[in-house]
Amino acid sequence: MLTRKQLELLDFIQKRMARDGVPPSFDEMKDALDLRSKSGIHRLITALEERGFIRRLAHRARAIEVVKLPEAMERPGFRPQVIAGDRPAAPRGALPVESVHAMELPVMGRIAAGVPIEAISEVSHHVAVPGSMLSGRGAHYALEVKGDSMIEAGINDGDIVVIREQSTAENGDIVVALVEGLEATLKRFRRQGGMIRLEAANPAYETRILPEAMVRVQGRLVGLIRSY
Repeated sequence: MLTRKQLELLDFIQKRMARDGVPPSFDEMKDALDLRSKSGIHRLITALEERGFIRRLAHRARAIEVVKLPEAMERPGFRPQVIAGDRPAAPRGALPVESVHAMELPVMGRIAAGVPIEAISEVSHHVAVPGSMLSGRGAHYALEVKGDSMIEAGINDGDIVVIREQSTAENGDIVVALVEGLEATLKRFRRQGGMIRLEAANPAYETRILPEAMVRVQGRLVGLIRSY
């Protein structure tokens, strides 16, 4: 049996993975559970791992997989690391593949999770993506991550991120941001007055604070694919 705090943490991790495609940070877990220090989160994570509800993946920052949920939290159709939601109609640019539950998305080159690089606009290849990972209706595309500025969000160099094309974002969303029409970068988005904060998930990188007119959201992260 899990304690109330253990249940709260497991539920928070699962909901954030369903929303963002990646686990929350330890700081976000601490704030969500109203704990004073991250040591309490470490103890809760260890307890959940020992009871078989989660699995920590070695050699990766903040990599957590939800293995199962207790009966009280079971959601219909739950599977580890799959974005919740009904399977949408094929989005623009997606090509059906033989697998019933998969479709191909265009990989629009590389996106910088570090120093911004030139904006991406050409398809380099296609990648098969589970249909359940596609969040809502509308166009989706994929990008290969270059750099390590989002490593504490569980996003590593060489990962493929799945992006839902949209021009708006909520505070805390991980987005593809186009800066001054020239540079594209993958960062956490926050609006602060008339300014936009593009936050890295690696203390080695500074947050960029730019006038709202200089930043255009091109999509929101909805999933991640990693090759081993």
